[in-house]
Amino acid sequence: MKGSRTIMNKDEFDMAAVNRFFEHDYHDRGIVKWQGFFLSDHTSALNKVRARERTVIQGRPVQPLSARTVILADAFAQGYRVKIQLATLDRNGHFYPDLIGTVSGYNATNIVLNGSTFVSLDQIRNVQRAQ
Repeated sequence: MKGSRTIMNKDEFDMAAVNRFFEHDYHDRGIVKWQGFFLSDHTSALNKVRARERTVIQGRPVQPLSARTVILADAFAQGYRVKIQLATLDRNGHFYPDLIGTVSGYNATNIVLNGSTFVSLDQIRNVQRAQ
């Protein structure tokens, strides 16, 4: 090309040529260039979150602490699974999905569900035997 200059050293460049390129030749397509960066896994995870937010979980009756502890102690002793509804609500004022699993331990204020999840007895609204 006439008037073009070959760059021999990577540190050597013509700043005027760079500015001319961005002012006259480069056309930014805006958001279009970024849309391809969303991975299918990310998109499906977002869709699952939206679906879960649309699903409204009904609150079961509040059980007294004594009833909750009897069911949990029985589940621990016999090894059956339970489903636990927490008293906490999400940012939209809806109940979270039930915690389901086996009671693998306990102390005076918490139970251990599935060997790793600590759940405070005060946060439990309702406990039932899982099917």
